[in-house]
Amino acid sequence: MLGSIADDFTGATDLATMLRASGHRVSVVVEDGTLSPAQLAEVDAVVVALKTRTAPRAEAVDASLDAVARLRSWGADRFYVKYCSTFDSTDDGNIGPVLDAVADAVGAERAVVVPSLPANGRTVYQGHLFVGADLLENSSMRHHPLTPMTRSRVADLLRPQTPHDVGEVPLSAVRRGADAVRDALDAAPARYTVVDAITDEDLVAIGAATAGDVLVSGGSGLALGIPGPRLPDALWSAPASGRGAVLCGSVSTTTLAQIAHAARTQPVRLVDIAAAIADEQGTVAELAAWVEEQSPDSHPVVCAARERSDVRSHLDGVEVAPVVERVLAGVARLLVERGLVTALIVAGGESSGAVVRALGVGALHIGPELAPGVCWAAGAVDSAAPEPGGDPGPTIALALKSGNFGGEDLFTQAWEVLV
Repeated sequence: MLGSIADDFTGATDLATMLRASGHRVSVVVEDGTLSPAQLAEVDAVVVALKTRTAPRAEAVDASLDAVARLRSWGADRFYVKYCSTFDSTDDGNIGPVLDAVADAVGAERAVVVPSLPANGRTVYQGHLFVGADLLENSSMRHHPLTPMTRSRVADLLRPQTPHDVGEVPLSAVRRGADAVRDALDAAPARYTVVDAITDEDLVAIGAATAGDVLVSGGSGLALGIPGPRLPDALWSAPASGRGAVLCGSVSTTTLAQIAHAARTQPVRLVDIAAAIADEQGTVAELAAWVEEQSPDSHPVVCAARERSDVRSHLDGVEVAPVVERVLAGVARLLVERGLVTALIVAGGESSGAVVRALGVGALHIGPELAPGVCWAAGAVDSAAPEPGGDPGPTIALALKSGNFGGEDLFTQAWEVLV
């Protein structure tokens, strides 16, 4: 079994989507969640979703090692450390320390570093990471509030985080096929090797070259090069038909465009930040009531912003993002508790984490792909007041979307897959 560790929740479902596309039956375990023996018998890959991207180093390492131990106890014999395809991490970041700890734990002498995700415009050429046609340092990631990316050479991003050597394999070797990549890796003294990839075919070659490696690392794209057994998937099933809604904490350009597209046909409600700061629970109740008031045939959208001018980092001295995350999580919980929805799309990594935690979902079984890196998944919700050993709550379908992922029509077309 392939055991994977992802550094945030949307990254976990992103990776799981790619593993499913390459023929794996996949479940995502949320933080300290678990799978039953019967569920483990029905999967070829398990992804543990953590929140370690910007956590303190020691906390990120400890959580990752705990995940490795659980994955090994579940039968994992190969491992995949998944980070963002834009390598979100400062010089003091966690990618290097987590890789060092996991490599030591599983006895890996080397690991490739492959952040490329060509389907979403993330590619590595001559060791440099591109976002579309722009070098990483010239993309919008340069201004990220937590992990501003001011360099583009992946090796230069990783070297300050690890005492081990970091090498590179050029595209010319990748284009000669898996044997050439394997020879280049075998010849390299480095523990970590950044490998160029600009197409899915490049990822397939890298996957074949590393088929015998106990540890690989990268964005989700490398999963396309790891073939699964393509067995029937017994765990995924769409939830009972019912209402759906969209909760958007992300204020990325892509998400704002998706909201604008949805607004042509669907009701959209902006979170009143000032009201939420003054009365958080009152705002949650009002937004849930607003969703309930909309036409049963609609898919209402609740969002932190509709336009760039709506975006605020602080208001009246209060940090806005955590307030929005708690409000959206509270709305999700109310909607599910009242039986008003059976499916939710959540946009934004932090918002997705807040919603999953609020619903008490411990594991997600991966379903159909909606866009590269975005899928439907199903999980059991904890009851509002569960009895010890009692039955789990209802099953909810969740599409956890990284802010920059998905087509413009995602919020209106995703529901057709559940019909």
